[in-house]
Amino acid sequence: MKFEVSHRTSYQYRAPVAQSHHLIHLKPRDSGGQTVIRHSLLIEPAPVSSAEIVDSFGNTATLLRIEDEHTEFIVHARSTIETKAASPPDISRSPSWENVAASSRQAGGHIDVGVRQFVCRSRHAPVVYEIGRFSQASFKPGRPVLEGAMHLTRRIFEEFTFDPKATDISTPVARVLETRRGVCQDFAHLAIAAHRALGIPARYVSGYLMTRPPPGQAKLKGADASHAWLSVWSGAQGWVDFDPTNGIIPKGEHITLAYGRDYDDISPISGVLLGGGDQSMSVAVDVEAAG
Repeated sequence: MKFEVSHRTSYQYRAPVAQSHHLIHLKPRDSGGQTVIRHSLLIEPAPVSSAEIVDSFGNTATLLRIEDEHTEFIVHARSTIETKAASPPDISRSPSWENVAASSRQAGGHIDVGVRQFVCRSRHAPVVYEIGRFSQASFKPGRPVLEGAMHLTRRIFEEFTFDPKATDISTPVARVLETRRGVCQDFAHLAIAAHRALGIPARYVSGYLMTRPPPGQAKLKGADASHAWLSVWSGAQGWVDFDPTNGIIPKGEHITLAYGRDYDDISPISGVLLGGGDQSMSVAVDVEAAG
């Protein structure tokens, strides 16, 4: 499938910003079953310098430096992407979760640091007792790791309520587990922490999901949103994506922007400002099928 993605973010500042530096993660990954056909980035005010880099996770990022005084900062990313749905993995043929966890702990094992780093706890995906207990219901002894991941994905989908007002990015994942409410970021972080509690490598994935309006209704412009899910390491079958917000394995309508240990590694826009004071932000995302 081919998609057109528009992602426009606007920041308004109460006081003028004299200078700012930003790190942008808004270019989709060009790998696996996904190809980036076109990508552009409109910045207002125009930066005095802009450099495209590849971070330690293989994501493309952009470094910006702005020196014009401003009270509004706009980042508008446009991308054309083609995705190919991969054949669904045979989750029953994956190795046991104990074998995957053991191989990730072996100092001389065959898993490299690029996988091993996703076992380590991170700020948004800490390994705590309550989450460890939560994960055990999905990972019974000897269970294939991808079967366990799918079971956990379905539990989060069925037992938790999507509620944008329940959390923000600073809400601890243990609180999400307690209240059983949150958004896609929260559910991804919870699932990642649950896997890591057992020693299973899991990484955070940011991107977009094609949404469809109810029959007979027009799709609202700007009504889409960025999305988040996770990938689980399964040994010989590699990384496999799971979307706990929707209880599914992605099948071609998920568009990957970047991946990291958690949200902090790949937030769409981060930066340091000189001035500005209080600020507000608005985001408009559109994902359209391109034929």
